[in-house]
Amino acid sequence: MHADRPGEKIIDSILPYSRYLQRLLESEPELLPDLEQGLHQPFLRDEMLAYLDASTSNTNDESGLHYVLRRLRKRVMSRLAVRDLSGLADLGEVMTSMTHLAEVTIASALEHQQKWLTDPGRFGQPASAENGSVQGLLVIAMGKLGGCELNVSSDVDLVFVYPEEGETKGYRRISNHDFFARLGRKLIGSLNHITSDGYVFRVDMRLRPYGESGPLAMSFAMLEEYFITQGREWERYAWIKGRVIAGPEAGTLALVEQIIQPFVFRKYLDFGAYESMRALHAQIRQEVNRREMHENIKLGPGGIREVEFIAQVFQLIRGGRDIDLRVQPTLSVLRRLGEKQHLSAAAATELSAAYRFLRNLEHRLQYLDDQQTQTLPDDPVDQALTARSMGFSGYEEFLRRLNSHRANVTRHFEKIFALPRSKAPDMLTWLWQGEGEDGEIEAEAVFTQLVTMGFSHPKNILDHLREFRKSARYRQLPNSSKTRVDTLVPQLIEVAARSPSADITLERLLGLLESVSRRAAYLALLGEHPQALGRVAKLVGASQWASEYLGRHPILLDELLHPGDVQSESDWSRSKTKLIQQLNDAAGASGQDTEQQMDLLRHFHHSRIFQLLARDLEGTMLLETLSDRLTDLADLVLENVLRLAWGGLRRKHRDEPVFVIVGYGKLGGKELGYVSDLDIIFLYDDPHPDAPEIYARLSQRINSWLTSYTSAGLLYETDLRLRPNGSSGLLVSSIEAFAQYQRNQAWVWEHQALTRARFVAGDTNVGRTFERIREEVLRQRRELSDLKREVLEMRKKMLEAHPNSGGLFDVKHDRGGIIDVEFVVQYLILGHAWEHHELTRNIGNIALLKLASNLGLISRETGERALGAYREFRRVQHRLRLSGDASLTGLPSSENKSRKFVRVEVEPFQDSIAAVLQLWNEVFAA
Repeated sequence: MHADRPGEKIIDSILPYSRYLQRLLESEPELLPDLEQGLHQPFLRDEMLAYLDASTSNTNDESGLHYVLRRLRKRVMSRLAVRDLSGLADLGEVMTSMTHLAEVTIASALEHQQKWLTDPGRFGQPASAENGSVQGLLVIAMGKLGGCELNVSSDVDLVFVYPEEGETKGYRRISNHDFFARLGRKLIGSLNHITSDGYVFRVDMRLRPYGESGPLAMSFAMLEEYFITQGREWERYAWIKGRVIAGPEAGTLALVEQIIQPFVFRKYLDFGAYESMRALHAQIRQEVNRREMHENIKLGPGGIREVEFIAQVFQLIRGGRDIDLRVQPTLSVLRRLGEKQHLSAAAATELSAAYRFLRNLEHRLQYLDDQQTQTLPDDPVDQALTARSMGFSGYEEFLRRLNSHRANVTRHFEKIFALPRSKAPDMLTWLWQGEGEDGEIEAEAVFTQLVTMGFSHPKNILDHLREFRKSARYRQLPNSSKTRVDTLVPQLIEVAARSPSADITLERLLGLLESVSRRAAYLALLGEHPQALGRVAKLVGASQWASEYLGRHPILLDELLHPGDVQSESDWSRSKTKLIQQLNDAAGASGQDTEQQMDLLRHFHHSRIFQLLARDLEGTMLLETLSDRLTDLADLVLENVLRLAWGGLRRKHRDEPVFVIVGYGKLGGKELGYVSDLDIIFLYDDPHPDAPEIYARLSQRINSWLTSYTSAGLLYETDLRLRPNGSSGLLVSSIEAFAQYQRNQAWVWEHQALTRARFVAGDTNVGRTFERIREEVLRQRRELSDLKREVLEMRKKMLEAHPNSGGLFDVKHDRGGIIDVEFVVQYLILGHAWEHHELTRNIGNIALLKLASNLGLISRETGERALGAYREFRRVQHRLRLSGDASLTGLPSSENKSRKFVRVEVEPFQDSIAAVLQLWNEVFAA
């Protein structure tokens, strides 16, 4: 018999593992032929919908609807049990089929019940009081249904919302609030009521605002008000899974983007989530202990809930900034956490394996009697059945594998949620709290201890601590933040003491702590990850600029949790692809969330700067390499800003702009520093009559994208004065007008600037046209005497604009410094490119000096010495600007910061100055 009916053989083989299926087929044998025929195919959504369409076409009352919905459940459950227990289906299919069953039955029940209630002879359609638009009920799935991972005997956690208040328009007018509460109760009954055919799903409404005491349905405004005024931390955790599964699509976007997501996901890195999740887990663990539920594979140690907690704490912390982490299925979250290295590859693999094992086990426990249970059986018979259904020969072997998975989950859970153990010595805590600070004996003992630890000026240290503790900023902190600061300061003293410059490091650490103290999330970050304090200390101790940069962008502290990422070489092609994807995601469903895109681009820019800074301070990167990387970053940012600015224009005449951004100065010469402005101009090649106006608006938007301050800071300062006719000229020029200006009107100093210009972003054809014009202009044959006179006159003007009478040497502006080298290179290009076209290549001043030597335009010895001096001046300029040490520059820090001068003692640099002057004299005295 089995040979003719292979389906029957499969069914018989799995029946011992499901008493529910045995009873179902005994009481309703008519299900068997359909089951045999269909068991080799998954029960897909389309098949469910087709069954409902065919079966409900003539349904006119609740009893008929109830019968059809329950009949569908039996068909799906029987096929799914057979496929799962026989190995024909994997976990993904089981969860997907159950999720689809819930979605289609809820949608069908809602459609029918709403049709009956909105009959004009009853209540009629609910309408908005404001504009009369028809209102509909939105059903939000929570829990496992929201996560698309429903189990085979699960409750469905639902929340009912509707857009606006108003009243119905039928014979019996009632408020929308009353109508949707009635509709909600009808929907629950369609699913939850037990009839002679059983039920569809048990419905749990306790996750709605105010729980069981709250209204069954609430408007968007009520929900938003609740989230703002009363939403609790555990509700953020629950609403991660919130997903609209039925109701009008028109209201879904506004509900999700404007109400749910802002409640769940913070714009900053929310490291305070660790504490709230610990508290929630402790409550669950206490309940497990009280009810002796240790054999519960969901709530017990190492169970399903702990895997979910691990996934969701990272979502709460990082989902506000990383849209990739807003996915809802647990396995998808774990996979992305592994890809983004928030979890190690081993942790992500072990947690995913444990989750699959536990969920498969959960289903086998539930197949036995169609009961919502996650508790291991006591009965030896059921234990044996469970073990065999999981693929084990005996229960002991099964338990060993189960305990191994649970141990892995517990290990990872405790590692992630463990309370920080770092604790500074009691003396440092006593010191910070200021006890006995007026006593001479105590003060002397503290002085001695600080000196022993490595501090040179203990009195200054105590003064800094006292000022911080008495400051208005500290005193006005919430108690929770004060507690975190009180814990952190002693740790900062201890970690600073291990630094080569302990006093400076502690001063900068305290300044950083004070600047971020009002942002509880960053205090939580440092408190939860004390191992990052050493990395912070190393950075700020090495560079004042790094300390200030962290203070302006404290979100970068997160980068220090993964030092390998910070110090690794960036993959720019991968970064580009990832950035574009994130920017597209950040646009939202409307495609116009410019603020979020601007913030994301700034976060990306700051994090890449910080990664380069960390490698720079480690001494693992040449200055030329750093400049190349900073230039690559600027190019990538400009490319995306152009794309986004064009996409945001309301009025445009073509899909892609025929437009380019051209870089000058340090951007053009690929010699960018950390704080360099971007010298840029805008060009287009488009005959359309509206082109000038459209591209002018595009140029304004690009500049605004770059220079606007948002909550995430700014991207770059820009300088647009190198465009034709300078500040008085048009913001954007046609390529023809640019060529005409360069050939006929530009000053020599503008041609000097053109030596360091290059196409950066935009249309490649226009870019090639610009490069052709540039080469043509640079290769014009010039009278060397006239050129020399013009260049010397411009050098004189620059020198007069930067007077220096302080006795120190300005490495950039003074004679024998950086600008002298740059002027020589520019003169050689303009004077000799007509016969040596290779001089027009934009390869940087160092390479161009070498080229000039090879071409015989300067002597090889002079070129080598000047090249070494130029490299040394740039290195010193870079080092001193990073250190922020006013004593090295000879200027007060405020003046040094505003004027960006780098001035040093002459003596150590006499040979370098002489080398540059020798080059100058060789070129201009001839």
